[in-house]
Amino acid sequence: MDHAMLHGVNLAGWLVLEPWVTPSLFASSGAFDEKGLEAALGHDRYVEVVAGHRSAFIGERDFRQIADRGYNAVRIPVPWTVFGKDGPMPGVDEGCIEYVDRAFTWAEAAGLQVLLVLAAMPGGDDDPEALSNVIAMGSTLRDPVIEVVARLAERYAERDCLIGIEPLDEPVAQRRRGLSVTPGVPMHMLRNFYRDCYEAVRDRAGDHPVVVFSCAGRPDMWNLFMAQSRYRNVWLDLHLYHYNDVVDASGPSGTRRLVERSSDAIARARRSGLPVVVGEWSSSLPVGAGTPTPEGLKAMERVYAAAQIQAFRDASGWFFQTWKTENKLSAWDARVALSSFERGMFD
Repeated sequence: MDHAMLHGVNLAGWLVLEPWVTPSLFASSGAFDEKGLEAALGHDRYVEVVAGHRSAFIGERDFRQIADRGYNAVRIPVPWTVFGKDGPMPGVDEGCIEYVDRAFTWAEAAGLQVLLVLAAMPGGDDDPEALSNVIAMGSTLRDPVIEVVARLAERYAERDCLIGIEPLDEPVAQRRRGLSVTPGVPMHMLRNFYRDCYEAVRDRAGDHPVVVFSCAGRPDMWNLFMAQSRYRNVWLDLHLYHYNDVVDASGPSGTRRLVERSSDAIARARRSGLPVVVGEWSSSLPVGAGTPTPEGLKAMERVYAAAQIQAFRDASGWFFQTWKTENKLSAWDARVALSSFERGMFD
């Protein structure tokens, strides 16, 4: 299926809690993640807090505002416990599938497309060893995770606004350095998991949903993977953050170097032969010692964001990280970071 160029936003911190998005949820507990929050609050209070947050943080009004600002898509992270007690992996809360249902209704009314991403895994996405234990052949968790992916695809396959589903949000692939390897998920393990997710989605939902795979920080390692001669509707996801790069971006030359790195990463990913989507990016800069005033930094971030969007024209789409934050973080809240952009800049 052909898709128009996607220019969208992530809905981070809604169905999968993120302390940097809504710090007030975590402030009094001392917790740093959702598992810690549940332990600190106790089960019943945790369920109450999460339900209240999900009902209040994102609603139909947000979807209308997203569309009114010229975006045409949303990327929605959902947890592996999305189906609650009725799912293959029930978690500590009651699940959140009813909110995903609402999101599709709101998206259709607003004219937005939806990409779902399984963004919270048992043990955590940011722990390569834990993730490897989940997706490894023979793992007791592997089939249930694939079942969640397949069930999501099946549930929304007939919704016109569905783009597709992404089985892993941000895995980190292993790298070989001389005689040693860096912490990360082995590439063969990722590839096998991706193939099995693809087959499960096609078996349950047909060819309509796009199956999106994270490049796992290795955009150059997917050449000829799942070639389009055999596989249909497969995309490669690339996350482009540069705030930790060792570049002084306090001047135009530094910003230009960062944008060139984005362009290079997209070019390397496109050699896979797959359509490439930038699933996450922000306007956060590594400004170094020459930190400008807050007003100057915001101006630099907007120049950087505009240059990034130009670079992303070689991709099939992009999703800014994120739509909203509690404290309106200038480089991470689309309502601030992209507030002065005109619709035409996204085309």
